[in-house]
Amino acid sequence: MTSRFSTLQNRDARPLRAPETAPVTQHAVVIPTTRKPVAPKPEAAPAKSGNKVGDARVRIHRMLLEEINLVALERLPKDEMRRQVHEFVSEKARQERMAINTVELDALVDDIVDEMVGLGPLEPLLKDPEINDILINGHQNCFVEKRGKLQQVHIPFKDEAHLLRIINKIVAAVGRRVDESQPMVDARMLDGSRFNAAIRPVGVDGPLVSIRKFSKNKLGLHKLVEFGAITQNMAEVLAAAVHARKTTIISGGTGTGKTTMLNALSAFIPEDERLITIEDAAELQLQQPHVARMETRPANIEGHGELKQRDLVKNALRMRPDRVILGECRGEEAFDMLQAMNTGHEGSMATIHANTPRDAISRLEQMLGMTGMPMTVQSIRSQIASAIDIIVQLTRLSDGKRKVTSVAEVTGMEGDVIQMQEIFRFVRTGMEADGKILGHYEATGIRPRFLEDLRAMGIEFPGRYFEPGRPQE
Repeated sequence: MTSRFSTLQNRDARPLRAPETAPVTQHAVVIPTTRKPVAPKPEAAPAKSGNKVGDARVRIHRMLLEEINLVALERLPKDEMRRQVHEFVSEKARQERMAINTVELDALVDDIVDEMVGLGPLEPLLKDPEINDILINGHQNCFVEKRGKLQQVHIPFKDEAHLLRIINKIVAAVGRRVDESQPMVDARMLDGSRFNAAIRPVGVDGPLVSIRKFSKNKLGLHKLVEFGAITQNMAEVLAAAVHARKTTIISGGTGTGKTTMLNALSAFIPEDERLITIEDAAELQLQQPHVARMETRPANIEGHGELKQRDLVKNALRMRPDRVILGECRGEEAFDMLQAMNTGHEGSMATIHANTPRDAISRLEQMLGMTGMPMTVQSIRSQIASAIDIIVQLTRLSDGKRKVTSVAEVTGMEGDVIQMQEIFRFVRTGMEADGKILGHYEATGIRPRFLEDLRAMGIEFPGRYFEPGRPQE
């Protein structure tokens, strides 16, 4: 076995270059304004009603917004901005005779800075690396997903208007809008996170918000091995298959880690290939030097200008790609994707929502039927069988852990049926008292057909990798 795959050393391990820091220019922030003060809408994190300290905090926040020069404030580095806000708040706290200690003062300053130039109460959650999803069902009912488990949290939105203000701030930053005439919005935040919101009248009990956070620390295949999501042997086989241009579909339900796995496997694509990625929200973090990224566009308020994935796939085929990587295949674009995989773009990759490898095949059949093309069932299945080589199935278990539960190879057609053979699988053996799932990985005993192609490239695997019933290392 070549050291490239046996050690899983790839470009994921490269250190990230630190971003260049712009020169710091000092500006005065707290500048009295000449305009007539208006009652601002943003307020600091609310305290309990009747609390004098809480009322004083609100007054400080209002005075700050009336006296501060927001334009100058936004030009400052955050440390300098926070320092000047801290001085202002300290002075006003003394004038208000607030009984507040240093820790409370720092927390108040953070709340005010987040509210003015950030996303208010959402900022601490967005900064928490353990949180993957933020889910808001009205301003008083909020949840986060942490370590694969949903848990309720308190986010101090003052009222529904406060939450709406944060929503509008997010969508305005990416050139979108949300109001009663267009009450739903799907967008990518500036940091890459996926944002979706539905306000009244669609949201019956208030605004509904879901944020799928963008992972700044990309997980490589070696990390997934460490976390137990896949074994070393399975990872080596999949890495070699991707390198050898075997077309791969990543299948799984919502939140199972399909994009993470796609990122990890894509690291083994040779650097001399031209890649084109197509996504609804750009999440892929490919490290190759020659990557062209494309993103869909929804219709504008007049209903014009929409660009679907199928449009981008068609255009991508005119851009001389070696491989096309589709972030998520869920509609009529499946036809063009399979055409690409069958016409010189072997090694292309995509994700699909399905619960088993066989379900993934069935979903592809249904999506091909959505195109309205006059194709028989046999011709549809023939297209799929000739285009796809490997299906990697991911599952989020009841204990919150995400695992590769099956690796299957598509071997062709027998009559009208697509033939598949499972190579590796996860076998559940029980559950501990705390809910942790017990199990192990094993090979089915079937040696994949693509091993011949790997052998021609000088990549060999020990026979023990595929011994039936043998726990995988």
